[in-house]
Order: sequence, then structure tokens, then C-alpha cells
Amino acid sequence: MIGVGKIKQYSNVLDKPLNKGKQEVSLSAFAFLFSELVQYNQTQVDNIAELERRLEDAGYAVGARVLELLCHRERGNRRETRLLGILSFVHSTVWKILFGKVADSLEKGTEHEDEYMISEKELLVNRFISIPKDMGTFNCGAFVAGIVRGVLDGSGFPAVVTAHFVPMEGQQRPRTTILIKFAEEVLRREARLGG
Repeated sequence: MIGVGKIKQYSNVLDKPLNKGKQEVSLSAFAFLFSELVQYNQTQVDNIAELERRLEDAGYAVGARVLELLCHRERGNRRETRLLGILSFVHSTVWKILFGKVADSLEKGTEHEDEYMISEKELLVNRFISIPKDMGTFNCGAFVAGIVRGVLDGSGFPAVVTAHFVPMEGQQRPRTTILIKFAEEVLRREARLGG
């Protein structure tokens, strides 16, 4: 039956191309699973900072795997070597694979040379989570910050990555900004390369 049909068989799941524009996990299933992740970690900690750190650690593992998957399947094992290249990769390619669209914005910090921000008007992980008043500024975006840190560390761009709510005028809900503060070694390397 060679040549019948258009379905190509792959010998390895890693060889199968990533689906373009098609969700493989339903939004409700993701929301439920992520809610369970948050609730489980909430029972294991004493304060909000520790909860955010645990979510960031979980995201870090996801980011490292996403990087390996994307580099193996889509880029022929090539990785970005320049600062703007890796930021663009995270802002567009990684974001699109994870959330089905490019991030709303990528900006360079105005006060510090080593800071960049990826902003999202309504980050998926914050969309279905109700935060009790006693939890104050808890931000589930810490999970996404961990993903970004995992991708950056795996690419050789160590950084401190944090998630912050930023109020928007005229909007009920604040936007989420992922703040990326690169290590000094990254900036020195970039300066040597002429970036």
C-alpha cells in the first residue's frame, strides 16, 4: 500500500513536526491541570514568594524541554548566539508554540541596559485563576517566567526572570510583564561580539 494516502509515518515522536496553528490540548484541560498545579504547590508552601518560586521551577523544566524540542525539530540543532536573536526567538517562536500567538510586546528597559520585558495583555496562565484577597500580588505568570528562564539558560543566556502585574489605564485587569535581567557575562559577551 505504498503511496496510498497523504499521511506520513514517523519512526520517532521527535521527528514529527510541530502542528502549526492547531491546539493539541484543549484549553479547559490545560486550565484544569494548571489550576491543580497551583493548588498542589499552594499546600506545600508557607508564603506567596515560595509559591511563585515553585511555579517558576516547574516552568523552568518546561522551558528547557521546549528549547530542546524546538532546536531538534525546527532549527536543525542550531541555537541563537546573539542577545536580540534569543529574545526574538522567545517572543515569537516559543510564545507561539506555547500560547498560539506571538507575545504582545518585547521592549528594552529604559533604566537599565541589561533589562528586557515581554508583555502580555492577558497571559493564559492568569486568565482562569482567581486570586484570593489574602494572597495579595500573587502572579501565576511566575510559571511563564520559569519557562523563559529555562529557554534562556539552556541557550547560554543566564538571566533572572520575574513576572509582574502592570496596571493599564482603562482596563480592569492588569497586564503581565515578564522582566528579564541578563547576567553581566551575557552583556560582556554581547559587547565583544559587537552587539
